[in-house]
This record gives sequence, structure tokens and C-alpha cells, in this order.
Amino acid sequence: MLENVPAWLGKALRNVRAGHGKLMVAKLGEEEHVGIGGFSLKSAAFRDGEELDPSFTADEEDAVAPPLEWSAPPTGTQELVLVVEDPDAPAPEPFCHWLVWGLPGQKGQLLEGEAPPRVGKNSYGNSEWLLPDPPTGHEAHDYVFQLFALDLPLVQMPGATRDEIAEAMKGHVIGVALLTGTYAREEGGDYDIDHTDGAE
Repeated sequence: MLENVPAWLGKALRNVRAGHGKLMVAKLGEEEHVGIGGFSLKSAAFRDGEELDPSFTADEEDAVAPPLEWSAPPTGTQELVLVVEDPDAPAPEPFCHWLVWGLPGQKGQLLEGEAPPRVGKNSYGNSEWLLPDPPTGHEAHDYVFQLFALDLPLVQMPGATRDEIAEAMKGHVIGVALLTGTYAREEGGDYDIDHTDGAE
């Protein structure tokens, strides 16, 4: 059932499933925002739609967030916000794996494992990269990296929630860049859906 996934988002993402309609980009973005002016997001560690290396997941000790780099955002961008969500998580809302803001409104990058300027609470309530850890036996989950260009800087302090950041972003998104990594666990690993970020 894909009726809740905007048609434009279906074109922008690969292998779209029902959960993709609950991503933050589906709620805050619009068709004209995606890739505006060539705005793009990529990683030296994986290509769009490819599998994440275990070194970025719960399958390896000392795992960290993958490196990311982005092109110049649209004119008028004051700040960039990065949200990484798993729309395939067995929970009412996508699992928020990373909530980052305070990124300058210009071409830039985050190195592998680099600490971002401001980090909010992931779905486990921690202000850090939540290691992908899909349940055993599931098909590969998508991890959608959503980079939003805003026309104003956010004032929220580190530790803010996904809902707080989303509310602050409403009406201020002027560009979006998307990148999807996938991951499936061979054994072990289960989401604890009792710790979702206030999902109902």
C-alpha cells in the first residue's frame, strides 16, 4: 500500500515501500526541493541504494557514522539539517538513526566518525549515530540520509528530539538532497520498539 507515499518521493527514491511515506522528507519536502540547483549528497563509503559496510553498523565494534559530502545548497540557505531514518523499522514511525543540525549552509562534508556541530536524540533517546541493527530475517532495510537546506538557522540546542526539529523546520525547507544505504543482518540484532521516539 503506497498511497501515503507522495508520487514525487517515489521518483526520488528506489524500491519505495509504505514506510517511506512517514520519512521526514515526505512531511516537510516538496517535489521542487529535491536536487534543486544540483544539490546532492553522497558518500565515499557507499553509492545510493548500495549496502552499508558493517563498520557503520551494529555488526562491528567501534562502528561509526559513514562519511558524507554534499554540493552547494540553493541560494539563501542558512543552515543544513541531516536526518537519517529507517522507514522499514517495525515501529509506528521510522527509526531515527541520526539527527544533525548546525551545519553551515554551504558545500561541505562530515568525515567518517566526525562529531557534528549539534546532534539530537535518536529513537533510543541518545544523541549519537544509532547503529543500524535490523531484526534477524528481515529483508534489507533502507537507511535514508535526508539533507535539508533551510532558509533560517535553528536555535534548538543539542539533545532536541526529532519532533522538535521537524516542527522548527516547517515552512523553511528550500532544498533537499537524498542518499539511501541498505543493510540486512545475518544473525542477532533486534529493534526494541519500546524505545521509539515518542511514536504512537
